[in-house]
Amino acid sequence: MSGEAASKDAVGVTFSVMTYNVEGLPWPIRKGRGSALKKIGHELAALRSKGEEPDVVLIQEGFRDEIWDLIDESGYAYVARGPRKGQRDPNVFAKDERPEYRRVRYRRKGEGLGKWGSSGLWVLSNYPIDWVKSHAYRYCAGLDCLANKGVMLVSLQVPGLSVPVEIADTHLNSHGASGVPRARYNAAHNLQAEELKHFMQSDRTPGAPLIVGGDFNIRRSPGRFDHMMTEYPFEVVSRWCHRRPGACDTKISYDGDAPWLDTQDLIGFLNGDQVEVTPIEVEATFDGDAQPVLSDHDGYKVTFKLTPKG
Repeated sequence: MSGEAASKDAVGVTFSVMTYNVEGLPWPIRKGRGSALKKIGHELAALRSKGEEPDVVLIQEGFRDEIWDLIDESGYAYVARGPRKGQRDPNVFAKDERPEYRRVRYRRKGEGLGKWGSSGLWVLSNYPIDWVKSHAYRYCAGLDCLANKGVMLVSLQVPGLSVPVEIADTHLNSHGASGVPRARYNAAHNLQAEELKHFMQSDRTPGAPLIVGGDFNIRRSPGRFDHMMTEYPFEVVSRWCHRRPGACDTKISYDGDAPWLDTQDLIGFLNGDQVEVTPIEVEATFDGDAQPVLSDHDGYKVTFKLTPKG
């Protein structure tokens, strides 16, 4: 699909979104990531030369300065950034509902040492970005607290549609990589999920078509997934497609009966009042097939049909 304009046919617009944790962690935590980020940008440019680049790329762990090499190489005209290192937001919980959660308990594992990095969230788009909203998570556990993890929401003008499409990107607290006990990192993840739900309910435009993606850190964690999805305003693509055999062209291997638990990376969607959002194709990218492996995550790309109602 060409990046010049979203592909149109008689029944709607096709629109693709890729989420990708690019492992852009700083030295000495990771080595060689600067050159890998530039290579990712080069691969995206190669896709662009064939008209096959995603219309939107959602990036997580874009902490290093070399993320700009990725952006420059990729050729995306519009770029938005999530919470920066210094962003602090009000507590979303009312005073009488605030959780009994000590925010600093494992100082030797990074808690209470301040934010050493931004959220690492970026949105790259072929289409104009009208506005950007973001929220930095207040609650965290272990080494994850050194990054200002959060969520960002952008509004895009998609050719062929009379209303904007809103797209969110997020990164939630890790599991064992946080370096703290299971009960601690699960509690933090649940609290971040509550913050995310509050943000999506209060900051998105009511009735706007919505796509949500990111690194949700829910792999093999049905409890985390179930808590996150309780009263959550979107459907997960992999679950939607799994329950409708043949509805999606699935170019990705799944194991078991719950493919949404096979990965940390998810994309979800919600119909708008004026636009119906339907996933039609799912594929892995940067998995060693068409593109090289350049991160500890694969890219995850979903193509949607956006159909005006009425």
